[in-house]
Amino acid sequence: MAAHWGWREACFAWAALHLLLGLPLNAWLPRAAAAAPLPQPSGDAVAAPSAPEPPVAIPQPRLVLVLLGLTFACTSLVTTAMATHLPGVLQAAGVSLTTAVALGALVGPAQVAGRLLELGVLRRLHALLTARLAALAHPLGAAALLLAGGTAAAPFALLHGVGNGMLTIAKGTLPLLLFGAHGYGARQGWLMLPARVVQALSPFLFGLALQRLGSVALGLSLALSLAAFAALLLLRAPAAAGEAPRPAGRQGASAAQRP
Repeated sequence: MAAHWGWREACFAWAALHLLLGLPLNAWLPRAAAAAPLPQPSGDAVAAPSAPEPPVAIPQPRLVLVLLGLTFACTSLVTTAMATHLPGVLQAAGVSLTTAVALGALVGPAQVAGRLLELGVLRRLHALLTARLAALAHPLGAAALLLAGGTAAAPFALLHGVGNGMLTIAKGTLPLLLFGAHGYGARQGWLMLPARVVQALSPFLFGLALQRLGSVALGLSLALSLAAFAALLLLRAPAAAGEAPRPAGRQGASAAQRP
């Protein structure tokens, strides 16, 4: 669209897709039905089975919340910086513009591959372990790019994409694993608040660093990813958590569980 119509027309077309396709699809989503009141049993009626108990939050030290918020903030900053400046990073490493754009297009499929890997081969591993592996993917690729230059551009793009794809799943499963299902939505909102703030600042700040430092600015994203990895290393699952939860998996845990 940008090549045939121009960038302004491409932006208008993108906005039209959101309004004419995305908005109706969201509006047509089925709404949650209100729960019907339970019938009151009569005196001689057979006692109905008791309803399942509501999920209970898993007690955790405040430090766990801080470490998880730090992880989400660091990884979100890196993800947004790369989504905005990846072609510029690759060009600073010595790759041509055409090659940089082509490699940037590999990030999306690599993200899908990472999610499939998380839900397939790595499904039996603990959610904390897979999150740590995902957090290491970007710094490994960044280190290779800084050391080898443009020859490591493709591995860097693929590693970044795979790690980012896995982290999108971890951002949903880790709070469930560490705190349980009770209050999940509100807690997730607070956990992601710092991440949303740094996401808004990331394109400007990383662009400024890239302009002044060139490919060395990639060391900043490498350091932030390692900080997220270190925070994940400090996290421990509740003692009785067992295997890592999946999106359709465990919904609660005993309030007596401890990390």
